[in-house]
Amino acid sequence: MLSSERCFTGMGAEMELRHLRYFVAVAEAGSLTVAAARKLHTSQPSLSRQIRDLEGEVGAQLLTRRARGIELTPAGRAFLEHARVVLSQVEAAAEAARRVAHPAKPCFAMGFLTGHELIWMPEALRILRDGHPSVDVMISSQYSPLLAKALLNGKIDAAFLRREKGMPELAYRVLVKEPLAVILPSDHRLAALKAISPRDLVGETFVTVSSTAPVLRVVIDNFLKRSGINIKPAYEADHLSMGMSLIASTRGVGLLPAYAQNFLPSSVTSRPLKGETPTVELLFGYKKSNKSPILKLLLSRLDELVARVSKTTH
Repeated sequence: MLSSERCFTGMGAEMELRHLRYFVAVAEAGSLTVAAARKLHTSQPSLSRQIRDLEGEVGAQLLTRRARGIELTPAGRAFLEHARVVLSQVEAAAEAARRVAHPAKPCFAMGFLTGHELIWMPEALRILRDGHPSVDVMISSQYSPLLAKALLNGKIDAAFLRREKGMPELAYRVLVKEPLAVILPSDHRLAALKAISPRDLVGETFVTVSSTAPVLRVVIDNFLKRSGINIKPAYEADHLSMGMSLIASTRGVGLLPAYAQNFLPSSVTSRPLKGETPTVELLFGYKKSNKSPILKLLLSRLDELVARVSKTTH
């Protein structure tokens, strides 16, 4: 077997990278005809001439023509091994040069509990672009459990969500505690009240959230239980717009976080609860092992983010 030094010693100035690419293509196809037509898109006579030129430069026969294709000579097998190395090194060098000439933009993926992007996204983007003007930010909107799974799987870097159970790999920072409010039709009899007590809800068609919002559902159920009232939900809503539609169409009532008031149609309104108002936390979540410098920036400015959002919502 020839060494790499012997294989490349004596090569003339005529040899080009294309000769190596042609030879590798022929060796892998096992046929001059197949390589010419399917891989190199050139004519078979032209390819044969290029291979002969290469053999002349190397000073050894690299392949033997057979009726059903080609067969590499011992010299050809040795040359193939080193030719592949040379081509891979050339590609690595080219990729390194491209990265220096055109550095990739940093990317950061953020997820929002559906409905909260309206409130939190504008200010979060301002902070990110203050610190990283060239960052590409990817945004998604989803239920909280799905956001938590996306954090675990590394599909997103940070999320505005609830505190989901059974995920010790995640870390959370509390952003705000959102009070619950009563959502009801604008012309409902209870809408005449300035505030509604839990007892006022007894006997009403009650619309609650489904398993798509497990943390919020527990908060609502615990509040009703603490209030000493027994209400069996008539409907469960998977998302905010579905809840609004059910409340309007059934003339029912429901309990939702205060942010829902930003999306109320004219047929639906909200009223605060009397007494001690239950709250649900909105948190900034991320995977503990995520070392992104962009995540680090956002974490360092969360207090500023909360202050900015508070200023725009009051």
